[in-house]
Amino acid sequence: MADSPRARKVADHIQRIIAERLQKGVRDPRMGYATITDVKVTGDLQHATVFYTVLGTDEERADTHKAFTAATGMFRTEVGKHLKIRLTPSLEFVPDALPETSEDIERLLREARERDENTRQAAASASYAGEDNPYQSDAETSASDD
Repeated sequence: MADSPRARKVADHIQRIIAERLQKGVRDPRMGYATITDVKVTGDLQHATVFYTVLGTDEERADTHKAFTAATGMFRTEVGKHLKIRLTPSLEFVPDALPETSEDIERLLREARERDENTRQAAASASYAGEDNPYQSDAETSASDD
C-alpha cells in the first residue's frame, strides 16, 4: 500500500463515500453497526482495502463480514459514481484488529501499573543492607589508623 498524496486523497474519499452509504443503510439484514476505520489504496489506485470494526458479538461480526462481501459490488458502484478517476478500484473489506489490540494494550498497561505499585510498596518498606554509610570518610580512616 502506497503513501503517495494522491493515493491518500483517494483513500480518504473512498472512506467518506462508504461511510455515507452505510449511514443511508444497506438492505442486507446481516449488516451490523459497522464503522469504517481506514482505507488503504495501492499506488496504482487499482485496489482498495477497507478496514472496519463492528460493535457486537462474534456472530454479528461474522454476519457483517458476509454482508460486506455480498455488497462489495454495490459499494464499488457507489465509489465509482463519486470518484473522478478513470478506473474504479476493486474493494476488499477486512475486519480491523483495533478493538482486540486496544484490549491487549489496556491489559498490559493495567499489569504495568500493578507491578509499579508493588515495587513502590516494596521500596517504602525496604532498608539498606549493611551499615547506613558503608563508605568511610577520611576523618574516620585516620582515627582508625591511630
